[in-house]
Amino acid sequence: MKKILLSTFVASLLITGINAKETAAKDASVKEVNKIALNNAKEDAQSHQAKLVQEAINSLKEAHEAFVALEKKDEETATKKLESALGKLEVILASKKVPELLPVDSIVKVDEYVGTSKDIETTLATIPTLLAKNKVQEARALMIPLQSEIDITTVSLPLGSYPDALKLAAKYVHSHEVQKAKEVLAIALSTFTSVTEIVPIPLLKATDLIAASSAIAKEDKQRALAYLDAASESLKVAHDLGYVSKSTTTYQSLQEQIEAIQKEIKGPNKAEKLFETLKSSLKEFKEKIFSDKK
Repeated sequence: MKKILLSTFVASLLITGINAKETAAKDASVKEVNKIALNNAKEDAQSHQAKLVQEAINSLKEAHEAFVALEKKDEETATKKLESALGKLEVILASKKVPELLPVDSIVKVDEYVGTSKDIETTLATIPTLLAKNKVQEARALMIPLQSEIDITTVSLPLGSYPDALKLAAKYVHSHEVQKAKEVLAIALSTFTSVTEIVPIPLLKATDLIAASSAIAKEDKQRALAYLDAASESLKVAHDLGYVSKSTTTYQSLQEQIEAIQKEIKGPNKAEKLFETLKSSLKEFKEKIFSDKK
């Protein structure tokens, strides 16, 4: 079972930006700002991985050992291991608010798209031609890199069914129905829920670039404009890679707001309110990205 959703942590990361352990210098290049943004996002993703439930991990170990014992027709050991496997979960099962899922593994995977929006446009134009010629694998090879995201995957044990499966297996062992006990345990040991939380990297970059531009707009116009150009490009990449939102704010409106700020910086340079409006629009846009479970 696999679900894709936006967790509270991921939403927070996207909405507020990165709680940076490192900040870019005011004279940093666009590349340096992007690198710091990505590094901080990776660190935050690692630190916010689901806290694994050791009791659940230990219970799985005991259940597996029970299965091995049954393979050897050692019913006495299997019974002890099943009792121990259930015992590992006693405190959790006895709590008033029994959790539905117990995390037993957590993985962070980063795929950064290093091309430009024009590169994406070229690739997307090429794929239909390849498919029309039945060159499916060539088209597939072009599609695979078209993602730029941090995926945080948590594998969990469903507490609604797992303990009952152990009890049923123990019942079968008690009645010497070893094969049925093995079948139940095999299912219990292979039934997990995988939840993948997705953080689009281009939106993180755009957020940090806009913040960096806002911080130096008064003292370094050219650098501030360069940051905004890069933020605009990051938004184009996010759009072209299909990171969509149900927000009433659109990529087009975000781009228009960036253009308005750039015009203001080149003129009277009173862009503070425009920056705040843009940040607010981007926040609202990101709040609703991946709002539906897939």
